[in-house]
Amino acid sequence: MGKFIILKRPNGEYQFNLKANNGQTILNSEGYYSKAACQNGIESARKNSQDKTRFDRKTSSNGKFYFNLKALNGQIIGTSEMYESESGRDNGILAVEENAATANIEDQAN
Repeated sequence: MGKFIILKRPNGEYQFNLKANNGQTILNSEGYYSKAACQNGIESARKNSQDKTRFDRKTSSNGKFYFNLKALNGQIIGTSEMYESESGRDNGILAVEENAATANIEDQAN
């Protein structure tokens, strides 16, 4: 089972990372001004990760592949790491689909 980790950035914003069973980060959130908003973002990630149409597959200007997980309103919930191949990106999407819905939350934003 994966886990969401809540972190506090140096600028005071909160973010979450979704980590797979192996500890690899598979999704990074945008910044949130409050911990409660970050927790709402986690719930949105849980819900939207179960809808394949919410994953926006992208290619960066340097030719690497990544994806954004989006809410129904089109807002980006989280962004993946950069992958060398389209298949790597697609495996990353599968990992988010498999882990997000049941992932525990670990609060490291003290």
